[in-house]
Amino acid sequence: MDQKNLQKMISENDVQAIDLKYCGLDGKWYHITFPARRLETVLARGVPFDGSSIPGMRSVESGDMVLMPDITTAQIDPFYEVPTLRMICSICDAETRIGIKKDPRSVALRAHEYMKSTKIADRSTWIPELEYHLFDTVQFYSDSFSSGFNIASSESKDALPEDFDDLDGVSRQDVKGYHADTPFDRFYEIRQEMVDQMEKSGIKVRYHHHEVGLSSQQEIETELLEFPKICDDTMVMKDIIRRTALDYGLTATFMPKPVFNHAGNGMHFHMMLHKNGKNIFYKKGGYADLSKEAIWFIGGILYHGRALVAFTNPSTNSFKRLLPGFEAPVKLFYGLANRSAAIRIPKYANSPEEKRFEFRTGDATCNPYLAMSAIMLAGLDGIKNKIDPAKYNFGPFDDNVFAWSEEKKAGLVSIPADIPEAMQALKEDHEFLLAGDVFNEELIESHIKLKLAEHEAVTARPHPHEMMLYYNL
Repeated sequence: MDQKNLQKMISENDVQAIDLKYCGLDGKWYHITFPARRLETVLARGVPFDGSSIPGMRSVESGDMVLMPDITTAQIDPFYEVPTLRMICSICDAETRIGIKKDPRSVALRAHEYMKSTKIADRSTWIPELEYHLFDTVQFYSDSFSSGFNIASSESKDALPEDFDDLDGVSRQDVKGYHADTPFDRFYEIRQEMVDQMEKSGIKVRYHHHEVGLSSQQEIETELLEFPKICDDTMVMKDIIRRTALDYGLTATFMPKPVFNHAGNGMHFHMMLHKNGKNIFYKKGGYADLSKEAIWFIGGILYHGRALVAFTNPSTNSFKRLLPGFEAPVKLFYGLANRSAAIRIPKYANSPEEKRFEFRTGDATCNPYLAMSAIMLAGLDGIKNKIDPAKYNFGPFDDNVFAWSEEKKAGLVSIPADIPEAMQALKEDHEFLLAGDVFNEELIESHIKLKLAEHEAVTARPHPHEMMLYYNL
């Protein structure tokens, strides 16, 4: 889209306001809005703002930044009553108008340019599998004298909302919800509306369905989408899911483990690299028909896997999902159609055009710009250094490792067990992220500081279950 077509869109839709979205280091969207009449000025000069007020961005002494909108991201926002056009921005230096080092979106743009500069590939496509829960209500609170939460789900007899008598008998218990059909899949039509909005936004959806969690766990999976645009698209999809849920009096969460002892929410990343129109991950006759470049790319991800977790699983709640027994990978290895593996090669993607693999460890509390860029750099490092996964006991293994003996399992590399361990792994192994000046030391240090502060905020407080265990000791 060019500026002429943008003005046409504004005129045809009687746009009154333009909403600029940008992503902070914490993975949240922030926004600022201005009258549509100011468009030309904003496109030329951007919008200045105080970066020191955004978590992890800058100190007060150097807080002046400017938001530069990307007109190719322009969309009519379907959720505002006042006709509003949305554009996604990069956070730029106020003087140079170049994306700053700590702007997550600029990190992804630099990762893409670095990939092309290596001559390994000229294009990359990804699929994010978004898992989330839809709850009827949620309440949570935490202060010096009280803490707790309450979740209600009309799909689960164990968590029915107040004044909900389940007179239709559709709510269930003690079963898995995977691919549950209507009427047990109560929110199918709402999920379909979410998908319709995604398709209208240019995001192609492969399918959607009820997931394993009985308390209304959902999944939406896209078709292969272009990197780095897929990072923008992931933010858009999360926004559509949240706001559609709210329109129907529901609440959506991407928390990896919102319900104890139930299935958790991951975000698996499928990925492919292309060069001159061909998928470089395919080679007939190799293991799972993977090329040597694909094996090295996998080797890079697994070799740097412990450090990657600092970006792909950056919340304290992430590690409550990463437990054996819930199809959540806790060991760094790869295998064909192996759901206990950190990297799974799907059997169904077996043509030259489809051959790919998925990194299954991540979850949607990640910042998509940082997580996907980090995965990309790890894989490219694997190709550059020809990292053979077999050399480090990363597989391939095609059997269920959870059924192995404890002695055999001990020979596999484990992902970090918590935030401090993940951040320590990142401190010790981040040189690969500095390639092409994609990440820098300041961003990595800020990320570590932000996440350790979150960990401390959680661990310093008494836990409700601790009262159950220890109050009367």
